Amino acid sequence: MTETSNARVPRHPSQLLLVIALSVEAAALIAATIFLIFEVLVAPADSFTSAIALTIVSGIAAVWVVAIAVGVWRSQAWTRGASLVVQVLLAAVAIGSFQGVLPRPDIGWILLIPAIVVTVLIFSKPVQAALARKDV
Repeated sequence: MTETSNARVPRHPSQLLLVIALSVEAAALIAATIFLIFEVLVAPADSFTSAIALTIVSGIAAVWVVAIAVGVWRSQAWTRGASLVVQVLLAAVAIGSFQGVLPRPDIGWILLIPAIVVTVLIFSKPVQAALARKDV
């Protein structure tokens, strides 16, 4: 084992901010999943099957965003595309929260602002350099 393999990899503050933002998104998804589990167990749903499906999808999304945050921390190139897909989906849900029969602009902004921040960070030069493929 060489000495350089044990050396700490310096991370740009933008990369650290991206990890923090993704971690906050992951924590929110974990909290939502826990809430949905509680709701399935306590409150009767109109459609039990839909409630279970939503809970499972929320749990899978939480695990996926945790994996992306860990990947960004480890400077893995695949995380840029995965992060961008998650942010586009968040923006779509946020836009849906601004309109409809029962609009909730507060929820829309809570979803849209982090999605914009993460998207800007993904396309920043320091993050692009940190997450660039190194095997080419």
